[in-house]
Amino acid sequence: MNEKGEPVIDLEKCTRCRLCIKACPVGAIEIYFTPEEQKILDELSAKERAKPEAAPEKPAEAHLAKLGEYRGVWVFVEHAEGRPAEVSWELLGVGAGLARARGVELAAVVIGDNVEHLAREAFAYGAHKVYLVDAPVYHYYRTEPYYRTLCYLAEKYKPEIILVGATGLGRDLAGAVATRLETGLTADCTGLAIDERGFLLQTRPAFGGNIMATILTERTRPQMATVRPHVMPMPEKDASRSGIIIREEAPVREEEIAVKVLEIIPDTRLDTVDVAAADIIVAGGRGLGSAENFRILEELASELGGVVACSRAAVEAGWMPLERQVGQTGKTVRPKIYFAVGISGAIQHLVGMQDAETIIAINRDPHAPIFEVATYGIVGDLFEVVPAITAYIRKRRAEKAAGSK
Repeated sequence: MNEKGEPVIDLEKCTRCRLCIKACPVGAIEIYFTPEEQKILDELSAKERAKPEAAPEKPAEAHLAKLGEYRGVWVFVEHAEGRPAEVSWELLGVGAGLARARGVELAAVVIGDNVEHLAREAFAYGAHKVYLVDAPVYHYYRTEPYYRTLCYLAEKYKPEIILVGATGLGRDLAGAVATRLETGLTADCTGLAIDERGFLLQTRPAFGGNIMATILTERTRPQMATVRPHVMPMPEKDASRSGIIIREEAPVREEEIAVKVLEIIPDTRLDTVDVAAADIIVAGGRGLGSAENFRILEELASELGGVVACSRAAVEAGWMPLERQVGQTGKTVRPKIYFAVGISGAIQHLVGMQDAETIIAINRDPHAPIFEVATYGIVGDLFEVVPAITAYIRKRRAEKAAGSK
């Protein structure tokens, strides 16, 4: 406003956005175009109207027909120099259900050096067919030869679903393959199913584990998902099963690969306890208060023949190593018995252990979320309850040993 209270417009700064018109509380602002300006606007409007209409999108039927070219469920068999990762067999179990729902074959993909025995093992866990690429270039895992080979197979045979274990190797490989094939990838799935349209429903924790999101890949193929170890049940092994092995020549050569593996040096500093493979787990959380207090969990685990694990809070406090962490950012476990000691039961922890056969929760807070998933709950001081359980088990074992003499 000037001294007379009249609005002042700086024509050099005005962009004709018209926001001032909407902002004026008394509606005093108008935009006026000179005859020359109006002529230019009219010409631009005429050009816009003269543009040809955009080509209509392809009908849904044509798009679905293209997707229909892809058939079959594939599971990538992960291994380390011929030693298979159990998650691959778990994926064959869930893959069999998906294949039945789609009315297609379940196939395994085996890439490696002298790994034909993995093809036979894949049949034992339910695969109908195995795509085998066996050559020295695959002796050690390297991203480039593996992802190029899996892409080659996918482009040639067109599977509609590819499942990969959500391990360090699997995450590396699946991301590279999905990028090359320009398709969708859902990571760390905890549930897989087929909807009424035949799409793969991929369920995973989202927003820090506070909700479960179901994701679909509607417009591209293959549909790809990684699944964390021990989330899916292990299928029954039947060594009498057999199938078809389709052998493919390696589409890559050693001289094409820049990265070379000179030597494998194991890290002896790493925790050697495999929490994910244990049948009995005694896990502690923030309620333990210190690293020293985990000794009472070690005593209980020793009497039961189990292992000690922990929640994220214990790792962040420096009480336990990361390798022992159970939860969304740790390991997923499916033990026969899971003790949750001093663990409140945040969703981030629950997604890693809620499929245990029996869950025994010990917490002084009767309203702790862990009790909602627990098979048995004990409300009390863990420093009294845990030693009492350990003493009782030790006494019963001694009595049983004495009675057998």
